[in-house]
This record gives sequence, C-alpha cells and structure tokens, in this order.
Amino acid sequence: MAKSTQLLDNEAFRAYATYATIVLLKMMLMSLITSYFRITRKAFANPEDAASLGKGESAKKYVRTDQDVERVRRGHLNDLENIVPFFGIGLLYALSGPELSTALMHFRIFAGARIFHTLAYLTPLPQPSRGLSWAVGYAVTISMAYRVLKTVLYL
Repeated sequence: MAKSTQLLDNEAFRAYATYATIVLLKMMLMSLITSYFRITRKAFANPEDAASLGKGESAKKYVRTDQDVERVRRGHLNDLENIVPFFGIGLLYALSGPELSTALMHFRIFAGARIFHTLAYLTPLPQPSRGLSWAVGYAVTISMAYRVLKTVLYL
C-alpha cells in the first residue's frame, strides 16, 4: 500500500486533490445558497424552520415551495449526481499513472464545466448553455473512466 508521502509525490494525485477540493467546496456552497434563498424568499420546507417568522397558522404560510429555491436545489442535486462520480473515478484515474498534462486537462475542464453549470442554473442562462456544460463535465468523467479501464483492466 502506498504511503501518504508517496501520494503527495504523485503530481496527478495532487492535481486531483486540488480540483476535487474545488468542486466539493462549490457543491458545499450550494447548501449556503439554498439557505440564503429560503431565508430571503421566506420559503421553508419544515414548520419548525418557519417558526421564527410566526407561530401556528401564521408560520404555516411560510412552509411552501418557491421557484428560486427549487432552482438552487435542482442545481445542488445535479452537483451530487455529477461530482460524486467524479470524486471516485477521478481518484482511480489519478492513481492509474496518467500524464500530468492530460490529468490537469481532465480536472480543469470538469471543474470549469461544473462552475459554469452552476452559473447557468442560477442566472439562469438560456439553454443549451446549462445542458452543454453538464455534457462536457459528464464526458470528462466518462473519459477518465475509459482511461482507468484501459490502463488497469482485469476482467
């Protein structure tokens, strides 16, 4: 098993760690943005969350959906559906010995696509901007998975 110092000597792993951290922080930011929209739009999911705005029936009117809150939530869900696979496949890819330049290209394109996807979702930008940014990030993850299988295939 590799020692942690050996991992830190692996430049592709360090690049992966950098970009995985960036996209994970971006995904975490989506929780804060959701909270911000819930508070500013006064649209809460649970009665106890709305309790600070009133009691009983007056608080119930704040337990509702809001299109802006739902837009942020859908963007966050899309992050979960795409960043989690990147996290696992990207790790395997980084450990499979790729060229640093190729690894950096994969990681940078994925991170850029996810950041643009969020901006396209929240702004909202007209389609196909969001769809294309999703497709680019997805294609990068598929490319890394293909390269992992091609490098270490044991079927």
